[in-house]
Amino acid sequence: MESRYTQSLRWIGAAIFMLIVFSSCEDKVVTTYTYKTQVPVMLQVNTFREAEIIIEPGKPLDSPGKIYIYGDYLFISEPDKGIHILDNSNPRSPSALNFINIPGTADLAINNHILYADNYVDLLAFDISNPKEIQLVKREEDVFPNLYSNAETGTIMTFKDTLITSTEPTMHMGWWGRPAFRTDMMAFGAQSASASAAQSYGQGGSMARFTLLNGHLYTVDDHKLRVFDVMNPVDPNYLKEISLGWGIETIFPYKNNLFIGSMTGMFIFDASSPANPSLMSSYQHVTACDPVVVNDTHAFVTLRSGVMCRFGVDELHILDITNLHVPKLLKAYPMDNPHGLGLSGEHLYIAEGKHGLKSFSVADVMSLKAVEHLKDLRSVDIIPGPKSLIVIGPDGVCQFDYQDPGKLSELSCISIGFQ
Repeated sequence: MESRYTQSLRWIGAAIFMLIVFSSCEDKVVTTYTYKTQVPVMLQVNTFREAEIIIEPGKPLDSPGKIYIYGDYLFISEPDKGIHILDNSNPRSPSALNFINIPGTADLAINNHILYADNYVDLLAFDISNPKEIQLVKREEDVFPNLYSNAETGTIMTFKDTLITSTEPTMHMGWWGRPAFRTDMMAFGAQSASASAAQSYGQGGSMARFTLLNGHLYTVDDHKLRVFDVMNPVDPNYLKEISLGWGIETIFPYKNNLFIGSMTGMFIFDASSPANPSLMSSYQHVTACDPVVVNDTHAFVTLRSGVMCRFGVDELHILDITNLHVPKLLKAYPMDNPHGLGLSGEHLYIAEGKHGLKSFSVADVMSLKAVEHLKDLRSVDIIPGPKSLIVIGPDGVCQFDYQDPGKLSELSCISIGFQ
């Protein structure tokens, strides 16, 4: 008589045989999966220069990038697609006005009712005196040549959102296919309100690459600072470029100075001669993503780890800048994953990405006091505006009443897919 051990071996062998037999049959299914990604596309400059810039009716947000406020209007960039304009006279109920369709755009700034935006390698100037009747008034060509893949042939390599559907044979047993997923790329970026008798500037977040100061527009890319004369707002003129090294990320104006954040540190430029900004000093730190905001005495710098700054740390650095020629680190505070930040009086607001929004009292910079943490508000950048605190993130744009710094009160939220 066979032992139970031998019987078990027979059953196991039979099971393996059946599995092999049925696996060799045509008992297969085809799994289809779809995902959204960005694929490289070669583009000729004449293609977009000859195309009409279309002003479309207001449309839902899809992938919000930079935020900017000017008067009663809120501007939200859609990276590589265009700029949403909303009537924000009542922050409790912002309403979509229209959408400027600008391929290849990422940043914006506004000077005296003239909106400046990038269009791949060109700078565009729009008259937005009447937001319902926007007019393109100038195109300054080839001022962002870093985007060319081949300048001689006028070729740009850009990226296009593409839905890809793929099929593959799979065994009926064991494989259940792959779920649809999404790999959207977002570009995010800093501006401070400023005004003079001749200019009236808007206000942006801490992660901007465009800013205005003393009748001049300043832009940064990964390597360079570019200077434009906009004393006549409708006629921007490119003046010069200044090499900064690598990993340049943001620019923030304060009084007659420019504070430039990079992956390796912060640069301070004297812009009292606006057409010829000169380097005053720099502060070096470990490789990390790095926006900055300042007041009269201190610079607040967030350092972030991530895909593009994978060797970084997650910290807030506070610097003494009473002597702009010798910035000194006073103290570093650990953070979760800080992105943009905004300063309002003695209160600092920090966008912590998926970790939410935090606020701190900075009355004593050597003893930072946590005030509030909105853990469910995924945030990337902030504008402490005259009417509301505006927070942008991957889910949309929210506004808060922040008259009581200790307790933010939600006014409105514009979610992805809704106007």
